[in-house]
Amino acid sequence: MSILLFLGVLFVLVLVHELGHFAIAKWTGMRVDEFGIGFPPRLFGIRRGDTLYSFNLFPIGGFVKIFGEDSFDDSVNKEYTQGSFASKSKWAQSAVLVAGISMNILFAWFLVAIAFGIGVQTSVSEDNATENAKLTITDVLAGSPAERAGILPGTVVKSVEAGGETLDVLKPSTFSAFVATHVETPLTVVSVYKGEPNVVRLASEPGIISDNPSQHAIGIAMVQVDTVQRSFVNAVSDSFIYTITSTRDIVVGISQLLVDTVLMRADYSQIAGPVGIVGLVGETSAFGVTALLMFTAFISLNLAVINILPFPALDGGRLLFVIIEAVKGSPIAPRYVAVLNTFGFLLLISLMIVVTWNDVARLI
Repeated sequence: MSILLFLGVLFVLVLVHELGHFAIAKWTGMRVDEFGIGFPPRLFGIRRGDTLYSFNLFPIGGFVKIFGEDSFDDSVNKEYTQGSFASKSKWAQSAVLVAGISMNILFAWFLVAIAFGIGVQTSVSEDNATENAKLTITDVLAGSPAERAGILPGTVVKSVEAGGETLDVLKPSTFSAFVATHVETPLTVVSVYKGEPNVVRLASEPGIISDNPSQHAIGIAMVQVDTVQRSFVNAVSDSFIYTITSTRDIVVGISQLLVDTVLMRADYSQIAGPVGIVGLVGETSAFGVTALLMFTAFISLNLAVINILPFPALDGGRLLFVIIEAVKGSPIAPRYVAVLNTFGFLLLISLMIVVTWNDVARLI
């Protein structure tokens, strides 16, 4: 099921990206030879004007073939090249290349807005929490009683019992107070983790809380998580802010990774490749449709940021070539572009192999 969800997410995100290229290419008067849904071999196609709309066997995205996009020869008759990618202005070429990235960002905004409108699980204050709020563990202190008992972040606490007294109306403050006042007897914590019920027994210890070392605690950080549903206007505006801030954070993260890679100190163990994303999609879907929408939006933003990098074989690399051509006033020799794109592609494949190896190693 996780693999099918992953393929579905990939299909939609790549198709949205290519739809951006397609729409702007048509709008700027470029000839689009083919707009493919899925990847070859081709099952069937429908021609409308100059464009073949093909339906292909492998449903893992799509592609756009724009006439003259990959090469341009000035010796070719101008009449023949009319409508080609290279015959258009540098502004038109740039718009086509940026369109796919822009569509991924806009699509992420759209998905987050839908999720906010349906209702997203969000940490809330005790005063604003409804009766449906869940006491959720966000962090477990290393070496604490909670860690030794096997409690993990993401656990939802249902009740706690000690000395025959049970507390089942839980807030962070009431849970902490209950633990602090039951220091002589073991605690029984009833919880749910990823849909699976769990019961653990443990004893609180002093010295856990640095501000109050004499107070007994079990070493967890907690918040109340509630489903917050926004109005249409707030969903649209809040999702816009979320998209902008998330894009910024992704840019910072990827930039730092690139710097660390150059300095030979990059930690690829924290990066998820295709295998890792399959697992993440499965885990996320267990939390409901809004969680899956938010995750898909996050992946869409990552694709946008990665594609804008000025690296050969990516849209950002092709955009860089267009800028160089605009500055020098003449096209770059196609053979040089082909060599650089091939080099970039091989380097990206090598990085993908490293990341996938880490994914598999984590599973083993």
